[in-house]
Amino acid sequence: PQYGLVFDAGSTHTALYTYRWPVDKENGTGIVSQVDVCRVSGPGISGYADDPAGAGASLKPCLDKAMKIIPAEQQQETPTYLGATAGMRLLREQNSTKAEQVLTEVSKAIGKYPVDFRGARILTGNEEGSFGWITVNYLLETLVKFSFAEKWEHPQHTEVVGALDLGGASTQITFQPGVSIEDKNTSVFFRLYGTNYSLYTHSYLCYGQTQALKRLMAALHQDSSSPHQISHPCYPEGYQENITTAELYDSPCVHASSTASPALVLTVTGTGDPAACSTAIQNLFNLSCDANRTCGFNEVYQPPVRGHFLAFAGFYYTFRFLNLTSQYSLHDVNSTVQTFCRKSWTELVETFPQDKSYLPTYCPVAMYILTLLLEGYKFDEQTWSSIQFSQQAANTDIGWTPGFMLNLTNMIPTEASEHIKGHQSSLWAAAVSFIVLAIAAGLVALVLQC
Repeated sequence: PQYGLVFDAGSTHTALYTYRWPVDKENGTGIVSQVDVCRVSGPGISGYADDPAGAGASLKPCLDKAMKIIPAEQQQETPTYLGATAGMRLLREQNSTKAEQVLTEVSKAIGKYPVDFRGARILTGNEEGSFGWITVNYLLETLVKFSFAEKWEHPQHTEVVGALDLGGASTQITFQPGVSIEDKNTSVFFRLYGTNYSLYTHSYLCYGQTQALKRLMAALHQDSSSPHQISHPCYPEGYQENITTAELYDSPCVHASSTASPALVLTVTGTGDPAACSTAIQNLFNLSCDANRTCGFNEVYQPPVRGHFLAFAGFYYTFRFLNLTSQYSLHDVNSTVQTFCRKSWTELVETFPQDKSYLPTYCPVAMYILTLLLEGYKFDEQTWSSIQFSQQAANTDIGWTPGFMLNLTNMIPTEASEHIKGHQSSLWAAAVSFIVLAIAAGLVALVLQC
């Protein structure tokens, strides 16, 4: 087998995935499987904007682990990549020089290992979305399947599945629409396992859950009658925290109030009001649409959703906590979220003492997910049942990295085939003799019957 390494440098953390695939490819694409995943300690690499060398150093423990997995004689042939996503896209918008310094330092760190390092780069939103789509469909065996005839085949009469990804800084939707795609900026084409796929994909920067919560908090601050107080309808009643304006307005996704002093300490108080929470979150979206075409939100073209979808990453983690990952009706999901959002801080801490650090955010994120899927992506009561929430498939984490490796294998040359070996002459002689005897026996039986 051959090996490959991919760093997923997300907005909140980095992970190193080790993949393996056989030399023999199926219709031009390798059969890739996940061998290991190693979570890098510390923040995402964009968090090292003021300490680029620290970003490189943070990767070393996971690289050391990978070197123990990949046979020494194959390490120099192991293609290794680092793909950075929305966190680095934001840093590049904020300060392109710092973004380049971080990429330079992580490249230096990886380059010291005996691997075939092919670069560190920032993925586009469309790449992140479409590679996630490949992952989902590969793992669900809608692209290729091992048949009863013991060979890999393209499954007949099988529909591909759409992909819904929610990260810290961006969210992606990718699916195969039932109509031609009007906006070529949202169109992507792949050829996998001998089959062509034309997909719709779009990534919304600043609409990942971390950045959405910051934008929500900033909007509540700017609407507050007191510059020092924030009344938060999505936080549980009885919950309180302090943040500074510098922390709140440290992202290019959040437009700073011109009068806000960076050192100002803000007191955030939860009120546990689901209706007000829903309204505040809806205000983060521009839901108007050009009358001449369909769209998602912010006037971005989107054809109507079609087929089944798999929702992963942030979609899955929040719904898993609320025990909503099974096939519940939209009515039941709404009811569960509303009930949770009405619980006081005291009730929540008593019920979930081990999740105290994340407890305040589950209500706003759940409300945000519902708004994004229903108001943004235009799912409804009927199409809601087509969404499945999942973290893994076939013992492999769902994300863009497996799809990236699958696409990469199209560019890895297959090794030269061995010389074709014929059967030994004695086997041929035995086979011919058997056929002659079988024909003779058949003729004798026919004569006797006549």
